[in-house]
Amino acid sequence: MPRMNRRRFVGSLMAGAGAAATLPMFSRSAFAQDAARLRLYWWGNPSRDERTFTVIDLFEEANPGVQIDGETVSWGDYWTKLATQTAGRNMPDIVQMDYRYLDEYVSRGALHSLEEFRGGALDLSTYEEGPLAGGMVDGELYAINIGSNTQVALFNARIFDEVGIAFDPYGYTLEDLKRIATEITEATGGSTYGTDDNTLAYEAFETFARQSQAPLFAADGSIGTNEEVVGEFWEFWRSMREAGVVPPAEQSASLIGSGMNELGLITQNTAMSYLWSNQIVGAQSLSSDVLGAAMYPQKAGGVPGQYVKPSMFLAMSANTEHPEIAAKFISDWVNDPAMTAVLGLERGIPPVPEVREALSPEFTEAERLSVGYFSEAQKHVGELPPPPPPAAGEVTDAFVRIGTEVLLDRQSISDAAAEFVGQANAIRRRAG
Repeated sequence: MPRMNRRRFVGSLMAGAGAAATLPMFSRSAFAQDAARLRLYWWGNPSRDERTFTVIDLFEEANPGVQIDGETVSWGDYWTKLATQTAGRNMPDIVQMDYRYLDEYVSRGALHSLEEFRGGALDLSTYEEGPLAGGMVDGELYAINIGSNTQVALFNARIFDEVGIAFDPYGYTLEDLKRIATEITEATGGSTYGTDDNTLAYEAFETFARQSQAPLFAADGSIGTNEEVVGEFWEFWRSMREAGVVPPAEQSASLIGSGMNELGLITQNTAMSYLWSNQIVGAQSLSSDVLGAAMYPQKAGGVPGQYVKPSMFLAMSANTEHPEIAAKFISDWVNDPAMTAVLGLERGIPPVPEVREALSPEFTEAERLSVGYFSEAQKHVGELPPPPPPAAGEVTDAFVRIGTEVLLDRQSISDAAAEFVGQANAIRRRAG
C-alpha cells in the first residue's frame, strides 16, 4: 500500500475523530538516533489494515530512523504462517496474538517477557488491571491486551421489530431462541431463517459447555467436557434444522472459514449471527439494516457461560533485535492519543480509561451499540478461563471436522460426540 494513500487515510480518520484527534501528538522519541527495522504482523480486514498502516506511519514520524514493515493476512492463514515463521526462527518482531494461543507460544519460548520494560519503554500507569491479567502466563507479563471483548449474538433490528419479537437480550434461553427463530422464519415465509446454525461454532459450544459446568478445557489444561455435553449441544442444533428455522445443512457447511460479508445476518439469509463484540462496528458497516446486540442464549438452569476476553494482544518475539523499540511501539499503541484516535474500537474496547473518554464524543451509532452492549454484558458473564493449553487449535479443528459429519447427517451424534472427546483427549496428551 503506497504511503501517500496511508497519509491520506490518517487525515480522514483524524478529522472524524473529533476531540480525540485534538489531543497532543506524541513527542519525538529517544530512539531518534537508532536505525532499526522491525516487522509487525496481524490478521485483519481492509479497515483494520488501513488503520494499522496509519499508526505505523505515525510511529515512524515520531521515531526517525525506525522502520516498521507491516504484514497482514486473513485469520484463516495467520496461524499457519506464524507457526512456520516461528519454527524457522523468522518470527516478526511484534505480532498480534490471540488468547487461545498465548500459552502455547509462551511454552515454545517464542515470546519475549515484557516485565523488564514495565515503567520504562512500556507505560502501564493508567492501564486497567483486569485486562492486564489476561496477558500474563504463570505470573509473568507476555502480551498486552489491546481491546476487551465478549461474545455477541447480533440480530437484524428491523426484522425483529416487524415480526414483533420480544425478548431479554441479556437473559433469554435456548428455548427462547427456538421460539424467536420459529416466529421469524414463519413471518418471512422462509425467506429469512431465524438464526445461523451453530453446529460448527466453537465459541457457541464453548459457551454452552461452560453453562453446563463442563468447560472444554479444565483448569489444568486437560479436557473438561464430556460426551453428554457435546451431544446435547449438537442435538439442540439438529432440532433447529429439523424445525426448518436455520439454513439447510449444506449451506451452513459451505460457510466454514468464510468472511464476515458472507454471514447470514449480512446477506439477510438469517436474522441472527454470532460474533465477538469488537466485530459489531464492522458488521454494521456491511449491513443495510440497523443491528441489535444480545448475549448468547442461556441453557436453562445453567451458570454464566460468556466471559470478558482480551479481543487480541500485541506480543514481542523472543528473537527481536530491538526489544526496547518494540516495547515502545506496543506502549504507544495503547496510550498515545493520535494512534488511539485512529484505532478507535475496531479491535475492542480500549483498556485505558482516558482513551475511552477521549474517543466517546465522536462515537458512531455502531460504536455506541458496541460500548453499551459490552458495558451491560459485563454484569452477566462468568470468570475469564485460563489461556487455552498447547494444541487447543487442533482440538478446535477436530470439533469443526467431526461436527461437519453431524451437520451433514453422515454420523450419529452419539458416535461423533464420543469421537470428538476421544480425539480431544489424545491431542492434549500428545501436546503434554
